[in-house]
This record gives sequence, C-alpha cells and structure tokens, in this order.
Amino acid sequence: MTLAPFRGFWDVQNEIDRMFDRMVRNLFGRRTDAETARTWTPLLDAYAREGDLVIHAYLPGVGLEDLDITLEGNMLTISGERKGLAGDGGYYLREAPFGPFRRSVAVPEGVEPESVKAALRNGVLEIVLPGAVAEGQPKKIAVEAAEGAPAIEG
Repeated sequence: MTLAPFRGFWDVQNEIDRMFDRMVRNLFGRRTDAETARTWTPLLDAYAREGDLVIHAYLPGVGLEDLDITLEGNMLTISGERKGLAGDGGYYLREAPFGPFRRSVAVPEGVEPESVKAALRNGVLEIVLPGAVAEGQPKKIAVEAAEGAPAIEG
C-alpha cells in the first residue's frame, strides 16, 4: 500500500486555483477585441554586428503581405497588422494580441535606404542597416554643476 499524504492537498489546491480563475474571469470579463488590438506593440532588439546596425522585431503570426518598413531621414518605421485567428464560435481565452501595429526607432543619420536589407524568418524580422554603427569607443562627457547650484559630491 502506497501512502500519498499530500495528494488530497494538491487536489484541493488545484480546485481552488480553478475557482479563483473562474471568479476573476467573471468579475473582469474577457478582453474585447479593441482592448487586445490597442496593446499590440512588437518587441525590438538592436545590436551592432561588424559595423552594421541589426534590428530584430518579433512579429509572430505576421505575414509578408501584412508588413511595411520605411526609412525616412533617421526614422525607421515598422508597421503592419497581425490578423486574429478565425475561430468557429468564439474564444474561451484570448491572450495573443492582434490588430494594427506601428513601431518607430531612430537610427544614425546617413543610412542609404537602398542599402537596407530585411528578412522575415520564423516570426522574427531582421533589418540590417549597413555601416550604421560608428567605429570607436563612446566618449564620456563631464557634467558640471549649474550656476548657483551646489555640486553633490560623493
């Protein structure tokens, strides 16, 4: 005979978790499509690679036909739309955001739009701006106390 003294405890804990989830869903309701669409902002990573600026935008579920990239001056803009999945009768839970999105990021001046390359692979958009990263180390700038304001030391 095997004893499992905590088995009943976990069954009770799981039931309490289910009841709490149900209560919260009933109190606050489900997100509307409009609320979900308002919260959709793609995440970005940017880093230097061999003198190039590389930007990754995480766009799962976005197709090439729903994606637009523009470079105007020093402003790179990624925009488009992630379409919601068509269900056959409504959602029990909908956490994945969808709808239109727009994300802009400042890039160094002087990038030639014709030299920019972009590829979408497995939901990750990679944009390469050749030669956009200046070589050399950043220069530290000294900060002085303003006139009449005491400097804080230590």
